[in-house]
Amino acid sequence: MAPAPVSFTSVTSRENGEETYADINWDQLGFAPTPADYMYVMKCSNEENFSQGQLVCYGNIEISPFSAVLNYGQGLIEGLKAYRTENGGVLLFRPDENAKRLQMGAQRMCLPSPSVEQFIDAIKQTALANKRWVPPHGKGSLYLRPLLMGSGPVLGLVPAPECTFMISATPIGNHYLTNHGAANLYVEDKLPRAAPGGTGSIKSITNYSPVFEAVSQAKAKGFSDVLFLDAATGKYIEEVSSSNVFVVKGNVISTPPINGTVLPGITRKSIMELAVDMGYQVEEGNIPVEDLMSADEVFCTGTVVIVTPVGSITYQDTRAEYKTGEGTVCYKLRATLGGIQMGLIQDRKGWTVALD
Repeated sequence: MAPAPVSFTSVTSRENGEETYADINWDQLGFAPTPADYMYVMKCSNEENFSQGQLVCYGNIEISPFSAVLNYGQGLIEGLKAYRTENGGVLLFRPDENAKRLQMGAQRMCLPSPSVEQFIDAIKQTALANKRWVPPHGKGSLYLRPLLMGSGPVLGLVPAPECTFMISATPIGNHYLTNHGAANLYVEDKLPRAAPGGTGSIKSITNYSPVFEAVSQAKAKGFSDVLFLDAATGKYIEEVSSSNVFVVKGNVISTPPINGTVLPGITRKSIMELAVDMGYQVEEGNIPVEDLMSADEVFCTGTVVIVTPVGSITYQDTRAEYKTGEGTVCYKLRATLGGIQMGLIQDRKGWTVALD
């Protein structure tokens, strides 16, 4: 049975005028599903636009065994966060960018998509309904996972006749790749992540399980994650399994270009703008493995990893080590971005959205 809808007036996180929090150990948060109270669901046929969705109690959903998402992978995900400020408020970070990226992916996957306004409204409703699950300031964030999928039944290779847009929420900690330290990456030179003409530049659900083998093998050897090379030549770096990568040499910060195989990360975009503001020279272009191995610093960016320093990278039989810690470019950029996201630094760019 589908989860029951709830009245928005019933989802409050205040008690006797005081903000209340979920009863969990905020210091033990990792990156694993701890479902919040409510999720958002909206449906449409492939010949209509999405109409108003609704909040429902968190729970399992019913779906046809013949659904396009289960049989053919017709689905997209997004990811964004709600942050607690020092005064107890809640901020979202650039939800309009997530909405536009979802629309871009939906076009590629033959899915209808919510408008930017519908997306942002749905995110706001979900975050407000689950406000007690937004960790205290500095303890983590509420991770919001939008999912757009072909939920209607098909047998032939055609788009689903019905689509579902839903948003789930879970609190997560501040560290993903590492536990308060720097990541150590392994360069995968046999299994590419994405190929030209494929779906590497969108958040298709089909992009992620193919990296499981390479990542599992790397973690079994003690590495944090895998850095993939381009499929066409095997000479240039592209992405870590779920994050973008930057290379620092002197005053120059380089990152692989958005050319169809690299995801246009929202954190990536933000970091590039902040780096220019700080006086760094930012370049997008092909980065040979050799340049990676001789860099001063390397760091990863993404919604979950935020800005994570890389301490070492191993390519074939060679291991390179990089600067980390206070005073590094990575440290400065992470502090600035985090300060904006959590309301510690004035947002002069209009990136944050305050919840009522």
